[in-house]
Amino acid sequence: MKSKPQKRTKKATDHPTQRHWHEMNRKQRRETMRKIQSEEISLEVVHPNAAGIDIGNESHYVAVPPSRDSQPVQRFGCTTAELKAMAAWLKQCGIRTVAMQSTGVYWIAVYDILEQAGLEVYLVNARDTKNLPGRKSDVQESQWLMKLHTYGLLRNSFRPAQQIRTMRTYWRQRNDLVQSTGRHIQRMQKALTQMNLQLANVLSDVSGVTGQAIIKAILGGERDPHKLAEFRDPRVKASEEQIAQSLEGNWQEELLFVLKQEQDGYEFCRKQMAECDRQLAQYLHQRGRMGHEQMEDRGPFCFLAAALPGQSHQRR
Repeated sequence: MKSKPQKRTKKATDHPTQRHWHEMNRKQRRETMRKIQSEEISLEVVHPNAAGIDIGNESHYVAVPPSRDSQPVQRFGCTTAELKAMAAWLKQCGIRTVAMQSTGVYWIAVYDILEQAGLEVYLVNARDTKNLPGRKSDVQESQWLMKLHTYGLLRNSFRPAQQIRTMRTYWRQRNDLVQSTGRHIQRMQKALTQMNLQLANVLSDVSGVTGQAIIKAILGGERDPHKLAEFRDPRVKASEEQIAQSLEGNWQEELLFVLKQEQDGYEFCRKQMAECDRQLAQYLHQRGRMGHEQMEDRGPFCFLAAALPGQSHQRR
């Protein structure tokens, strides 16, 4: 009688370093954590020259292997001089790769300076380590990051190249300004409505040519609805009489003050957006993304017109 072949059971701890922490189940994580804490040799060392940094808003705690320095955990401030001292100390200890969590924006300066010093930086998502028990202090956290990174249990987050980061910074600033202009427009419409100026019922957008001309005339002291209606652009569907009827309002000084404040804020944001456009165009031109002939033929803001719907034509 043939004996039944024994089923091969796969242990939860087989080759733990082949999986990242987020790919393990709860049992595998407990067993791996026990081995790391007890420093058992069954775990494969992937990064022997590893360090861990606990990022803070006032100071950073850096941990290296105990054999590298008499004080394996040291505290560094957030100034540029102290960050450079941190990088020098890490290189003195023979460190080649560093793991740190992406905490707010405090990690950016640390990342840049360590990268400039020639160190390989692993930017770790806090979700991979947040459920680990018994590691509450800054000193222990930095040591724990060092151990996890030593055994290859942390995955590196993607960070684009410097050229992409530069353009992204300009673009995000411009996007914030676009959102600010929208808020200014909403508050202008609110002030007009409170004065019973129903301009939004005859114009699709008070930030267009006709709306801006009327608002500037109101802020200039004009109150006659018929004279205000004369600023109507010929492409506007509403007639001058309809616009004049919508401009018979209840003028209030405090609301006119609010309208002026919001109009000034709107114009300032538009000016800032134009500066962002020029800076983006200049940067792309320097990077060789856009040829000189294309810049001359289509204008320096052609890429912005294509990317922003509604910006390529003049609003009424």
